[in-house]
Amino acid sequence: MEKKEREKKEGREGKIGEEVQRERRQLVLATARSSVIELELEVGDEGKVDGQRFLVMMSNCSNQKARNRMDKSKDHVCIDFDEQAESLIGKFQTLPPLSKDCCIYQVPPKIRMLNETLYTPKMVSIGPLHHGREELKPMQEHKLRYLQQFLQRTCVSTKDFLKFIKDKETDLRNCYAETIRFGSEEFVEIILLDAVFLIEMFLRSIPEFQSLDRIFTKPGKIKDIVLDIVLLENQLPIFVLQDLFNLAKPALPKRYNGYSLSQFIRVFFEYFNICQALSINETLIDSYFSKAKHFVDLLRLCLQPPKHDVAERQPDSEAVPNVTKLHQAGVKFKVVGSKNLLDITFNKGTLDIPKLTIGNMTIHLLRNLQIYEGLHCDALPSDTNYMNDYNVILNRLLSSSKDVELLIHMGVIDNLILDSEGVSTLFGELSKDATVNHSNFYYLGLVNDLRNYCKSPCHKWKANLKQKYFNTPWASISVIAAVIILVLTFIQAVCSVLGLH
Repeated sequence: MEKKEREKKEGREGKIGEEVQRERRQLVLATARSSVIELELEVGDEGKVDGQRFLVMMSNCSNQKARNRMDKSKDHVCIDFDEQAESLIGKFQTLPPLSKDCCIYQVPPKIRMLNETLYTPKMVSIGPLHHGREELKPMQEHKLRYLQQFLQRTCVSTKDFLKFIKDKETDLRNCYAETIRFGSEEFVEIILLDAVFLIEMFLRSIPEFQSLDRIFTKPGKIKDIVLDIVLLENQLPIFVLQDLFNLAKPALPKRYNGYSLSQFIRVFFEYFNICQALSINETLIDSYFSKAKHFVDLLRLCLQPPKHDVAERQPDSEAVPNVTKLHQAGVKFKVVGSKNLLDITFNKGTLDIPKLTIGNMTIHLLRNLQIYEGLHCDALPSDTNYMNDYNVILNRLLSSSKDVELLIHMGVIDNLILDSEGVSTLFGELSKDATVNHSNFYYLGLVNDLRNYCKSPCHKWKANLKQKYFNTPWASISVIAAVIILVLTFIQAVCSVLGLH
């Protein structure tokens, strides 16, 4: 019995030993496979000691290989860091210097993706940012023709024009916030062709220069080109246009002798209703031309409203009553045609609003002006983002289609292309990315006055009475007749009482 139990015990131990050996063999095979070595290990009952020794040897070997790989890896990393550091230092030398003169920007992707067509030229590229796009290449032939005809109006040669642009290349590149990847020769040619194209466009706004013109005689084409030249990404610095015009001294019809470039630009802007789209006084074009950096900047300067006194209280712009609520509170709306578009004022219950024409040009200008203002104008207490604040206040006033319809009825809004809901949505989108600086919001005083007026119960009572009972002549007559009848009835009753006594 004891012998059988001893044999069973040894059998169990043998099985356990075999399982241990099997696990060890699997470990060895796994280690060998990681080193791309395939081994077959067979350990019998007599080879237990050799198998264990082999495991120890393989373990030591694997550890040594791992240490060698780590040492090599360390050396390799050090070499990579040295090369990478040298590469980065070399890239520093290729960085263009930052310039305080940059004023032409690309629209941020998060804004562009909402409606790319409002920021991308459809017909012509002006400047390097959109040069070379396939759909704009057909206009290159027109640019060459314009240059050819411009050279016929001047004594300056093409070579002299190219040298002139080359001398200003650094200043021109500094005007763009993005690095211009074109080489010097191509960049100079782009600037010359585009600058002359613009100058010729302005000259051809007078009838004497419009004969045999393939652009001005095509209304659909010229409208798209006019929209293209007021896009933020499609700008040339004004100084290069002015200097080229002064250098060329182009021959002009007698009645235009002595005209400056700014005067031709003013005629062009009037001819294509650019100023009318934003209710800009055309004479301001000449006044601000020398200060402007490009056409978008010129329009912004012309739109600067008069300075207001800083309001004492700083309300939340969200709390501005909309047009419907103002109307219910008795506020009157008055159209002001000659004032600055942004100069909205409130005085003695009347809200003076300059007329706003909603057309294609207006929408493009409002969007590009706001983006330019956000990218270029310093957010300092002394500088107000007028376009940003204008879009915000109109979004609050026109919170629904009913508000828009009310202002259309009052003659404040002239809606040419959108429905009432579309106008409300337009200003909602414009103010979506707008930031309200409560310490410097241009319409703070206006918001305070409107809120205080709407709080008065007396104003609401009078407005309710007028809108319900005196809204038409017939309603007024009916109310007056009712009052007269009521008074006569009262008198008759009094007389009857007196008669009885």
